[in-house]
Amino acid sequence: MQTAIVALDQYLDNFSVLLKKIDVTEVETLVNLLTEAYKNDRFVFIIGNGGSGANASHLSQDLGKGTLHDFDKQKRLRVMSLTDNTPCILAYGNDLGYDRIFVEQLKNFAHPGAVLLAISGSGNSPNILKAVDWANTNGLTTVGITGYDGGKLKKMCHHSLHVPSFNMGAVEAVHAVVFHYLVEVLCVRFRAVAEGRRGGFPLSRRGLSRSVQERSERSKPLYRA
Repeated sequence: MQTAIVALDQYLDNFSVLLKKIDVTEVETLVNLLTEAYKNDRFVFIIGNGGSGANASHLSQDLGKGTLHDFDKQKRLRVMSLTDNTPCILAYGNDLGYDRIFVEQLKNFAHPGAVLLAISGSGNSPNILKAVDWANTNGLTTVGITGYDGGKLKKMCHHSLHVPSFNMGAVEAVHAVVFHYLVEVLCVRFRAVAEGRRGGFPLSRRGLSRSVQERSERSKPLYRA
């Protein structure tokens, strides 16, 4: 928790340092998992609470729409945020307990081979851990997207994307930056899949520039907001 006011330039400097602590191999693993899910028509589920829940909804929307280059003919990623069905969440929370709001939805929709992206800044949210435990037991591939020290979530998931900070706001903001990067890269990757190209390149500084440039050159503007 922040105990003193930090000047804006210092805050931005600290944030820049934190961004550079992201493990590129973790991001590359996530890109490859989502690409394989796309190729093989596997569902991607996303869960989170609070700000992480907002990131889950945002990422779901971006992965569903932001990876498109052709609204009429392109195959689409099957993606769903389990944070968005308010009546369902309230029903399970009221009748069974808040720790079951995600796992009960997974029981409706999930299948072996699906991917679960579990976002938790602390890595210790009970409803996230319960959902991941069920997913691990039922053949899903799990990715823990965490901050702090990773908590229990980092240890129990098959894969991890970890932001090493105890500033929750900074953790959520870095997650959002990485998620937008994912959409940039996957838009190019999915187009490569559609055209029978490999579409693989290293997620280095050069890889980032190439992905953004290729998307800009090959895609029509799809956003109005």
